[in-house]
Amino acid sequence: MIGGDMREKEIMGKGYVGNKSAVFPLQLLGYDVDPINSVQKFCFNGLEDLSGYPTFKGQVLNGQQLWQLIEGLEANDLLYYTHLLTGYIGSVSFLNTILEVISKLRSVNPELSYVCDPVLGDEGKLYVPEELVSVYREKVVPVASMLTPNQFEAELLTGFRIQSEKDGREACNLIHAAGPSKVVITSINIDGNLLVIGSHQKQKGQSPTQFKIVIPKIPAYFTGTGDLMTALLLGWSNKFPDNLEKAAELAVSSLQALLQRTLNDYKSAGHDPQSTSLEIRLIQSQDDIRSPQIKFKAEIYS
Repeated sequence: MIGGDMREKEIMGKGYVGNKSAVFPLQLLGYDVDPINSVQKFCFNGLEDLSGYPTFKGQVLNGQQLWQLIEGLEANDLLYYTHLLTGYIGSVSFLNTILEVISKLRSVNPELSYVCDPVLGDEGKLYVPEELVSVYREKVVPVASMLTPNQFEAELLTGFRIQSEKDGREACNLIHAAGPSKVVITSINIDGNLLVIGSHQKQKGQSPTQFKIVIPKIPAYFTGTGDLMTALLLGWSNKFPDNLEKAAELAVSSLQALLQRTLNDYKSAGHDPQSTSLEIRLIQSQDDIRSPQIKFKAEIYS
């Protein structure tokens, strides 16, 4: 697992974004995880840019350092992995090294599943250098097993504007044609409604099974939700490999329960949830992660 890991000191939270938001849920679901932090930042007022905070200190792993870690694993005969998950990556050179890592891991286990959260931006704003978009589109998407973009990222990767549910489904089809058999667009805003749209093409050339899940809008901004959602989708889709809609129901229901708990905790502590970004209550939501009650059902498109 490779992604950003960013930490902060704050009364209400522990900085659950990046790997900190993804590793613990996967462990709760029964998976052994070896995290590699592409970004290791200790924050005093939080995180710059991606999380909306101004000040941080720390290090950024470069491609050469990542490859040295892979060589160390290989030297100890520890390169057999069933899944690789990547999240925020901030440079072209590091992303190109990720491609080498995928090739190396698949030389050991050809069945390796690569789950890619293409963290590029949101709501029309890029979080990363613009040149990363073409690398994702041309090199990364074709080797991914599952892709979990948000609406803006799906539009960037397909060159297709999503303005309706039909457009969302077509964007999934375009991504299937590029490579991934599973696609979950994790948030689409259509006419004021918030949706998850998923698509599973079980065989190349076959029409995919597509579905939507309507999710409530919560009047607050949370950090780490994208990382958590992708981790939950990986965990549950591995348990239900032929039923992506079931995996998405579990992931969405788990996430929504956690967000509601977070919101309630902030309100109980006297915080205005709209005045600041909210750190998700990950540890306190273990039962919601391990055994979620399905309250958000998938509607299969005919």
